[in-house]
Amino acid sequence: MITAIDTIAREATLFAAIWFLVGGLDDLLVDLIYLARRTYLKLLFPFRTLTGVSTVVPPGRIVIFVAAWDEACVIGQMLRTALARFAHDDYRIYVGTYPNDPATIAAVADVACEDARVRLVIGGAPGPTTKADCLNALWRALLRDEVAEGFATLGIALHDAEDIVHPLELQVYARWLQHCATVQLPVLPLPHPQSRFVSGHYCDEFAEAHAKVLVVRQALGAGLPLAGVGCAIRRDILGGIAAARGGPPFDASSLTEDYELGLTISAMGGRVCLARVAERPGGPPVAVRAYFPDTLGAAVRQKARWLTGIALAGWDRTGWRATLNLGDHWMRMRDRRATLALPVLALAYATLLLWSGSAMLHLLGATPMPALAPAVRLVLWANFALLAWRLLVRAAFVWRAYGWREAVWSAPRVLVGNYIALFAARRAIGLYVRMLLGAAPRWEKTAHQFPDMPPQQAAQ
Repeated sequence: MITAIDTIAREATLFAAIWFLVGGLDDLLVDLIYLARRTYLKLLFPFRTLTGVSTVVPPGRIVIFVAAWDEACVIGQMLRTALARFAHDDYRIYVGTYPNDPATIAAVADVACEDARVRLVIGGAPGPTTKADCLNALWRALLRDEVAEGFATLGIALHDAEDIVHPLELQVYARWLQHCATVQLPVLPLPHPQSRFVSGHYCDEFAEAHAKVLVVRQALGAGLPLAGVGCAIRRDILGGIAAARGGPPFDASSLTEDYELGLTISAMGGRVCLARVAERPGGPPVAVRAYFPDTLGAAVRQKARWLTGIALAGWDRTGWRATLNLGDHWMRMRDRRATLALPVLALAYATLLLWSGSAMLHLLGATPMPALAPAVRLVLWANFALLAWRLLVRAAFVWRAYGWREAVWSAPRVLVGNYIALFAARRAIGLYVRMLLGAAPRWEKTAHQFPDMPPQQAAQ
């Protein structure tokens, strides 16, 4: 029995180590491209400084779409804060609700009665459907209003009911949509005071993804997925998608319509831009902030939806680009590698249990532990070096976005992120199988929170 356990542990270790090495080298290549690009820009523009948002804003109405299902607890605060913060003259907020959600309807109606810039839209079908279906109801309402009122829309921005908008984001959209089809701002989750690990691991992931990974994707000319919040699409681009589909622009059968929308616009030849703009010279970026799930169950449900929509169903839906764009193929592969990485991660944790059992049995039997082959030890040391590098890189980006205290916590939060990912993968497989069997996708949202903000801070 001891020999069998040793053999299984050794083979499992080799299998997991090889795939960890492949994944580690993949991440390292992204880091090297980012560093090369950053070094090139420093050499080319040695005195380049990060400037703030220009005060000259081009004309054009920005319409904000907010899909809201069971959001009575946060939607009123979110809307009042947005109305107090937006530093832009021409905008309107469209909020989509469902006829069987009277609490949310009442909360939105209260704000709409106070400010005409809020437009309450009640869909025809009871909820929850999908977020994309709710956005389509808002699109139809916008088309009717454009005809009835005779105004022109420059772009449509997307937000969630728990978002804290940035005062300058509409100005950024108005300027960037002059030369981009779509604009994505960085998303920076708020550190939750009562959930340092579960909610905090989102801070780590987004700090690195929206300051490094999306930058590399853009540099490679790969399709840039949207985050679903803090993004704006030019009105004519959405109209073109709607015309091509013979209906509304958002795919109601998709669980991750934001991810697919960015890739669709890129495939159409539209320029999708990541706008990392400082709110003032040398200051923090114009970004969207929000509380992310603060409990394990909520985080698992959210990650399962992302995994299902991007790595499983999304693979079926979006496939690969027909052109020989190696950068785009590589980035799509990275989006979908969770289908292999998570089983390997589960196997690695199982291997630790096997080696622990083996060590106990050898100790009880007074026999020596078997030595690993030199090649296996070399692979393990290489993985250890890549892991150390990965933790340092993540800590650097978290430090840049949140300060050194959060950077210190980023390393132990990797274990929490792995735990959530494993359980999310199990749930995602179930969701995907049900979709293959014909089940309609449903908006499996989590309960949201909106931070208590004093009036003077809400207006800043």
